[in-house]
Amino acid sequence: MAVRWLCSLFGKPFDGGKRMDHGGPPQHQHPMEQQQQSYNAQHPAMMRLYEVQKQVASLGPQVCTFSGLQNDRDYKRLERELTRLLLDVDQVDTEGKPELQGARKRAAQEVEGLLRYLEENATHPSRVAIEELSNEARQLVDDRVVAPQRVGGVAEINDELVEALQQLVLRLTQVKTEGRVPLRKARYRALTRLCAVQDVVEGRTQQQTLSLPLSGETHEAVNRINQVMVKVSVARSQLVALLMGLSGRDSCAHLSRILTEMQVELDALDVSGNAAIRNYRKQVVEEINGLLKHLDLEGEGDDTRRYELGHNNSIREIENVRAHVSHLREGILRHCAMGDLSFRPKAELQSLLTHLDQVDTAKNPCIREARRRAVVEVQAIVTFLDLREALVCRQPGHTEHPSHRAVWQVLGNLSDLQAQVLGFDGKRVDKNYMILEENLTKQLLSLDAVDPQGDETAKVARKQAVKFAQNILNYLDMKTDEWEY
Repeated sequence: MAVRWLCSLFGKPFDGGKRMDHGGPPQHQHPMEQQQQSYNAQHPAMMRLYEVQKQVASLGPQVCTFSGLQNDRDYKRLERELTRLLLDVDQVDTEGKPELQGARKRAAQEVEGLLRYLEENATHPSRVAIEELSNEARQLVDDRVVAPQRVGGVAEINDELVEALQQLVLRLTQVKTEGRVPLRKARYRALTRLCAVQDVVEGRTQQQTLSLPLSGETHEAVNRINQVMVKVSVARSQLVALLMGLSGRDSCAHLSRILTEMQVELDALDVSGNAAIRNYRKQVVEEINGLLKHLDLEGEGDDTRRYELGHNNSIREIENVRAHVSHLREGILRHCAMGDLSFRPKAELQSLLTHLDQVDTAKNPCIREARRRAVVEVQAIVTFLDLREALVCRQPGHTEHPSHRAVWQVLGNLSDLQAQVLGFDGKRVDKNYMILEENLTKQLLSLDAVDPQGDETAKVARKQAVKFAQNILNYLDMKTDEWEY
């Protein structure tokens, strides 16, 4: 259908809308046009359908990359233009001739296909989830950063805010897109803005008090820098408001001009002979530069290379590591099934972790999430090997506390379950998934029932075992959440 045909051309030179010579079909024809050519191409009905085809070719890429919602201006424009085309097709007089009726039907199907695709993406559950998370982030930033400074107060920027933003970023990266370009684009645009806000709130420079040499008086240049810092603080809140869509009157160009004026003001200060003040000024200038770089996000989501990551070099690196990890995992599980614990490629696994740590994410949140998941896969195997080794080397004495022995017994069960989880390759609807989840939950309940009886060692052991069981459950969830880049 038209949608599949048009979307396959996204990101390539578009041939469907080439100019026609002397009113005839383009040299590179769409399948529908080839069928139409068998009829008289100069027939008025055919000429009108060719005209509709050209407009469909023009609107198709716009529909296939539209990432907004139904109340967006572009959605309403595209819907209006496609509906008009549909009416135009309906008004084509076929004179009762089967060839013309077939051509008109195919043209109507193409337009209807684009309309459906447009509506499906704008109302898709994942698109709704992206919008809900964006609104949650917007509310958080407004409450903690923008609103306080709007009324002359101080923004609440602390570790709690940074952690809350990080959780929202994580939840956004896990929204499924089903490979749809509009959903990938919407997710990426939301993520880039939220990650930019994270960067802004984490990159603050604290005001300093630096005295004149041999004097308790604060250096005049420091007072001027501190005055600029107050302006930077206001600009930071304005930038956050712009990034999150909370600013009705400010613009990126206006804020860029203000920040540039601050740089000029700092450059004019005489700080010669005082390295500490020069360093302070340098920090403030760097912070201003950091704010300026985030003002160029307007067209960020339009670059397909940023959110279509199938051919991204960093993703390829990560996938190569994952393939290596999969090969090692199969070997480890095969040896363990035979009771052979000699195959322990921990050094190789550690080198893979080092490799992943060096992968360039280019501050792309989706690549960061892909790397994080690959790291979790490696760590799951490492912890499995460590526990197996600990179980083999364990030599309990007669004086071992009963609760401590009970924890170790659960750890033995968890080790067997972890082997099954590592080897599981199904979905959440599979019976084996439900059995694994149920058995892991039972082990958590068993740990909950262990009474340390005041023994500190048993307390610590139980706490670590609970964390270990929860990590296995989290890993099982991650393996089956069907996440894609």
